[in-house]
Parts: sequence; C-alpha cells; structure tokens
Amino acid sequence: QVQLVESGGGLVQPGGSLRLSCVVSGVTLGTSAMTWYRRAPGKERELVATISSGSNTNYADSVKGRFTISRDNAKQTVYLDMNSLKPDDTAVYTCKVDSGWRTYWGEGTQVTVSS
Repeated sequence: QVQLVESGGGLVQPGGSLRLSCVVSGVTLGTSAMTWYRRAPGKERELVATISSGSNTNYADSVKGRFTISRDNAKQTVYLDMNSLKPDDTAVYTCKVDSGWRTYWGEGTQVTVSS
C-alpha cells in the first residue's frame, strides 16, 4: 500500500524557518515526481513546489527564493525547507506523489506563521 506521512509543521514567528518532511512508502521515490501543495482556510489549494524524478524543480512565485524542495531517494523522503516565513504562508501543507499513472496524497501538516 502507498502511504505518505508529512511532519515538521508547527507554529513559527514571521521570519522564521521550518522544514517539512514527507516519508513515502509503497512506491519508489527515485522514479516519482513529488509536489508540495498548501491550502489556507477559505482559499483554494495552491501548488507550492514540485520536484521531478530527475530533480528538476519549480516553485510558486510567492515562495521563490524562500522555499526549497529536495528529495532523498534512499530515505524515501521529500523535504520542503521554508525560510523567511510570512503570515500568508499559514496553511495545511500536503505532499503528493506521482508514480506512473497514479497519484497519491498525504493528509497534510499544519504550518502557522504568527507572532
């Protein structure tokens, strides 16, 4: 069975940093594309960052220069390093894996940026 488990969310002050992790089981991460999404209350889901199986990356304009997506295939884990956090970054962050023709989602982890 495929499972994605996110962790690393929490409460942080503006300007702070967090590292989110997504541990994947049931699929081979090295042949999969990984994406981080987020959704704030009352807002639509937003693509934050994606990394291909070839480690090409793309970011939403709102997080460019502040967030970094990376992967460790041996650990079956994808990361989202978030720096210079803003209150507008507050959302539930969810990991998604695309493996072959199938897509799988994690349950998400809450990130709250507030003073």
